[in-house]
Amino acid sequence: MMPDKSQVENRHQILTVYGRNAVFEALSDASVNCQRLHWATSNKNSAATQRILDAAAKRDVPVRDHTRATLARISKNGKQDQGVALDIHCPSFGTLEALAEEISKKSLRLMALDGITNPQNVGMIIRAAVAGGIDGILYPRRGIAALGPLVIKSSAGTLFRAPLIQCDRLCPALEQLQGLGLAVASLEGDGETSVFDYEAKRGVVYVLGGETEGVSREVSCLADARLTIPMARGVESLNVAVAAALVAYQGYLSRDPY
Repeated sequence: MMPDKSQVENRHQILTVYGRNAVFEALSDASVNCQRLHWATSNKNSAATQRILDAAAKRDVPVRDHTRATLARISKNGKQDQGVALDIHCPSFGTLEALAEEISKKSLRLMALDGITNPQNVGMIIRAAVAGGIDGILYPRRGIAALGPLVIKSSAGTLFRAPLIQCDRLCPALEQLQGLGLAVASLEGDGETSVFDYEAKRGVVYVLGGETEGVSREVSCLADARLTIPMARGVESLNVAVAAALVAYQGYLSRDPY
């Protein structure tokens, strides 16, 4: 049986979550569009497994049985999936191609993550970006925390409606956006310009670096501007999730109150 054309075209909008608690919580949230439940036939009957199956049945979510090996390939994390995975449709997930069309129509404020490996930080960054009205979150598949249960939990469920744009590697994606007229601004401790004073003519991609090393050298060399968050009383740095919140709300703070 051939897959439906719309399903093929929208695969980038499918997020597969794994782990019994994460799957049950998603199934229990009526706002989450659950597509299908993947189930390892080796799962033993227990209260924990039965409540997942009951939740799926209550919402008419189809269940597909798999061998343990196949389930591990679907979850991409056989050590932690606990024999269960769930496909979720996330309509706000986008592509670089679709983003190019948006850039031609209006000025956008994007955020990119560079080497951030702590899943709690990633989840809180996503939550701040969604709350602060960021138009897109560039999310490389390499060198960053995977979109797993800890990221979902730390995002307080906002991941499912985040404007996430996944890419293989960050720098080629940033270069592509630069070619479309967006400025790339890296957040660095020794940046020359305050993030609250910076203005980009045709939109901007704010790049947040990893917890230990900060923005990578490759990204820093690529950046059109190196921004900093001013701090008082000898404070040297902020948690990257706190920095993300300030960047996300910078758009509100810079608006003309009149």
